Amino acid sequence: LEIEDIIPIWVNKLTGAITMNGAALAAAAEVSFTVTNSTVAATDSVIVNHAFAGTGGAYAVQAHTIGAGSFRVMVGNMSAGSLSEAIVVRFTIIKSVST
Repeated sequence: LEIEDIIPIWVNKLTGAITMNGAALAAAAEVSFTVTNSTVAATDSVIVNHAFAGTGGAYAVQAHTIGAGSFRVMVGNMSAGSLSEAIVVRFTIIKSVST
């Protein structure tokens, strides 16, 4: 399931929060989505975390595929059962350069 197929995500700031839609995520399942963001460069680092709402410790969240103008976020259900929670994922872009 690709979330952006349902709702595109655009956030043009160095920090932000994304509220998930609460759709069912099966045990051990993962979902990824793209965040379009004009402030991110391919050399930057993006930190994401499960900030609040939902079951603490039940989700793995990470940023990947960081490029000029976008990055992807993976949310995984680490619990033994299906979860349907509208969790909030926060991100921070750390500006950096490649040497």
